[in-house]
Amino acid sequence: MAYRILVVEDDRGLNQGICLALQREEFIFDTAYTLKEAWKKYQEKNPDMVLLDVNFPDGNGFDFLRMLRKSSDIPVLVITANDMETDEVTGLMLGADDYITKPFSLMALRIRTENIWKRIKKPGMAEYVYKEAGYFFDFGNFKFKAGGQEIGLSVPEQKLLKLLLMHKGQILTREMLVENIWDCDMEYVDENALSVTVSRLRKKLMVNGMDCPVSTVYGTGYVWKHMEE
Repeated sequence: MAYRILVVEDDRGLNQGICLALQREEFIFDTAYTLKEAWKKYQEKNPDMVLLDVNFPDGNGFDFLRMLRKSSDIPVLVITANDMETDEVTGLMLGADDYITKPFSLMALRIRTENIWKRIKKPGMAEYVYKEAGYFFDFGNFKFKAGGQEIGLSVPEQKLLKLLLMHKGQILTREMLVENIWDCDMEYVDENALSVTVSRLRKKLMVNGMDCPVSTVYGTGYVWKHMEE
């Protein structure tokens, strides 16, 4: 099955280079060089993933991401020349699944892109449905509800949620969560990435006055508390 990727980058040479570097049989690429063109291509082509630069002559990539997240949880990998922690955190807070900072090696970008692709197509997700105390999570059909209200979850949030549910009542260390959510060692993931992902998941679960079962165990990690606790 083809996997369509929209590459949004105003540098034409880099845009084409990204498409060539990521080329594989399963991938189909669409390109956009402005945010206006990107939004049109997104609506027309219905991509499965977006590689999104931040700085454009006609706007800011973060504004595009913010608008995108109002209607879609499509995986987004942010490409930024801004080597600042605040920009990385901003992207994650807005719902980006990963980011990479310029200048980067095309091999590193390929690995990050394929990791997101593998997480989405991983069969284990499709086998788990959770129903309890106002929560309904169907990972196979990507349907998530809290207090009867449908919520949208990014790929890292889905991975985090499933790990906590599968080990309900058990403390999961930060190292274990990072390794399983991003499929890599801790040193390759910004230390704030997990905290941001947990924070966003909690906000989405706390609808209609519901208590969030995701509890922090300081100095160790996180746990999904039994609902009766």
